[in-house]
Amino acid sequence: MSDQDRIILCMKWGKKYGPEYVNRLYAMVRRHLTGDFRFVCLTDDGEGIRPEVECYPIPPLDLPPGIPERGWNKLTTFTADLHGLQGTALFLDVDVVITGSLDEFFTYPGEFVIIHDYKRPWRITGNSSVYRFKVGAHPDVLDYFRKHFAEIRKQYRNEQAYLSDVLHKQGKLSYWPKSWCPSFKYHCIPTWPTNFWNPPFVPKDARVVIFHGECNPPDALAGRRNRKFRFIKPALWVNEHWRE
Repeated sequence: MSDQDRIILCMKWGKKYGPEYVNRLYAMVRRHLTGDFRFVCLTDDGEGIRPEVECYPIPPLDLPPGIPERGWNKLTTFTADLHGLQGTALFLDVDVVITGSLDEFFTYPGEFVIIHDYKRPWRITGNSSVYRFKVGAHPDVLDYFRKHFAEIRKQYRNEQAYLSDVLHKQGKLSYWPKSWCPSFKYHCIPTWPTNFWNPPFVPKDARVVIFHGECNPPDALAGRRNRKFRFIKPALWVNEHWRE
């Protein structure tokens, strides 16, 4: 794979995340990925995003209005012709914090590689905060979703459950090494009661720390005191990495 074939792909829609999330993500990637790459953001609003980022519209999914947001928009990354992009894409959620090299994410073996879900590791479900695929290689995943959404919505809670199940049945699903993509929620916060005097830490060999649930990078940086057993001291290391 040449450097020109490498694409970093992210998505931003709605008002939850501002352009600074995309800008900081680009800066972290540039610091941790050697060689050339394209950085692409699929978005409904490119205002304020730095010029190094290629912004394209999110392909239409045509979901019924008013349904709960379950990340279904991510499935549009599997459009057969995604704005003419070609190569291997590493998808990153905009709220991750990159702490180590990304080089091996493009060389690690596997047709479709994703994080293995932390909460229920006995299931095959992946966490789609970080996944890699060849652009245009899995249009069937999206085509079937569009034709059977009502049925899929009853069977799967969110896009990563559906995506993982489909690619597992096709024999194409594999996972990143567990240490590469730790969860801030599950792996970085010291266990009770040591969380009251020890700050969150970056686990050994971590490369991309993912944030899911209520806590995002600025929340981790500020700390949290409103829950007795989930008290979090400020994670000052976030400031070292989550910056432009």
